[in-house]
Amino acid sequence: VQLVESGGGSVQAGGSLRLSCAASGSTFSINAMGWYLPAPGKQREFVAAINSGDGSTNYVDSVKGRFSISRDNAKNTVFLQMNSLKPEDTAVYYCKTWGPDDTWGQGTQVTVSS
Repeated sequence: VQLVESGGGSVQAGGSLRLSCAASGSTFSINAMGWYLPAPGKQREFVAAINSGDGSTNYVDSVKGRFSISRDNAKNTVFLQMNSLKPEDTAVYYCKTWGPDDTWGQGTQVTVSS
């Protein structure tokens, strides 16, 4: 599986961005897709994920009510709608797939200014 992320950028606090992650290759093997943040000194931190089968979603508490993850199975693409952005949301966001072999995207930068 290969992943290509897009949609990052710079916004002011309170603004919105929509991240996209398009998967190609052996997409039939993907069980779920989601987003992570880097975490200094430790493994990346989970942000949100969506199950490829039933569409169930999961979010870290800090983004509940502000971020929404969705998918387009026909295009093998997952989206992260980010609303009410805060400066502390500034980070490189990495797309991840879960399957027989977990795959990471290259990351897309989100910058939120106060």
